[in-house]
Amino acid sequence: MLDELEWRGLVAHSTDAGELARALAAGPVTAYCGFDPTAPSLHFGNLVQLVLLRRLQRAGHRVICLVGGSTGLIGDPRPSSERALKTKEQTAEWVSRIQQQIRPFLDFDGENPALMVNNLDWTGPMSALDFLRDIGKHFRVGTMIKKEIVAARLAGDEGISYAEFSYQILQALDFLHLYREYGCILQTGGQDQWGNLTAGVDLIRKAEGGTAHVLVTPLLTDSGGVKFGKSEGNAVWLSPEMTSPYAFYQYWRNIEDASVIMLLKVLTDRTRDEIAELETDLAERPHLRRAQQVLARDVTALVHGAVAADAAIAAAGALFGRGDLAGTDRESLAAALAEAGLTRVAEPLPDIAHLMHAAGLVSSLSEARRAIAEGGAYLNNVRVEDAELVPTSADLLFGSYLLLRRGKRTVAGIEVTYG
Repeated sequence: MLDELEWRGLVAHSTDAGELARALAAGPVTAYCGFDPTAPSLHFGNLVQLVLLRRLQRAGHRVICLVGGSTGLIGDPRPSSERALKTKEQTAEWVSRIQQQIRPFLDFDGENPALMVNNLDWTGPMSALDFLRDIGKHFRVGTMIKKEIVAARLAGDEGISYAEFSYQILQALDFLHLYREYGCILQTGGQDQWGNLTAGVDLIRKAEGGTAHVLVTPLLTDSGGVKFGKSEGNAVWLSPEMTSPYAFYQYWRNIEDASVIMLLKVLTDRTRDEIAELETDLAERPHLRRAQQVLARDVTALVHGAVAADAAIAAAGALFGRGDLAGTDRESLAAALAEAGLTRVAEPLPDIAHLMHAAGLVSSLSEARRAIAEGGAYLNNVRVEDAELVPTSADLLFGSYLLLRRGKRTVAGIEVTYG
């Protein structure tokens, strides 16, 4: 199991790799990963952890998903500044949303069901005195301030509050509770969480004399060192309301050649032979971008389902004249046009030359007329020959949209508004 995870690039560090490998090989172990509700949706970084838990469960190990109703009220310290605390009501709402997001990734009903827990269930009833006497006594301040993020915050002007400083104790308490309650001996997380995760290993050793392990995944970056999961400065969310399935698909479709094979290993179920074949294809025919297409389709289907993935592919093809616009659904088309650039135009509509100018496809009306005369302008993937053509209601896709294209690759959308 550990060899497979290492080949897939899912292991950055672990505590005592040899002992962990023996534990995984000896029989089913119980592992957990925590997800804090610091936003209304999970994002790409969380996806890596869900994929790791999915692989562990499929290999026969028991997995626990912890959504932090209590740790979410404090917030994991960031390297830069203090988090703004959310209300208890907001945190509870986000806990519920994230729990529902997690469920499709794992099997919660089979012979080896995953378990969903909320750490507010055991920290909420605990008094401050019990927390300090039973848990806090096992921690040394000198060790705590050496943790990477804590040290970075202490070195800055803002410092760190006692609440965020104590976060590592809360997370360690989670590991101890799951160790006691379910025999959990493995915690997974991102590489930047190493200090918080190993605090739990130390607490289990001190409080119970037990042995536990941590396995952290690497922070995935492109060839320029930029973390994956950012699109034009915004996070790539797993929620379809925050990042549409079409935008999600396009993000992975546009991954650079240098990173696509690595991401296929990390995020998909493709076998070694399948990935080797895609790597060969990438080297010999990079212009076809087949590896990117497979990555985008597989990851979109994993997160949003096969139907949404196929709809995103159909919309992408239709946008550039490679598919039937009539075969796309309204939601996918709207998302595709929004990504391409959507301009709202009120009724009554002007002619096609003015629409191309309004949509930003040309810099002037004369340029629009020239593009049309040269045969390089399209309305709903049909070549336009008359610059004075005025679209009618029959041209509106789903009663609202027009697709404009200049040449093969430059597209924009028009949304018609009324009243």
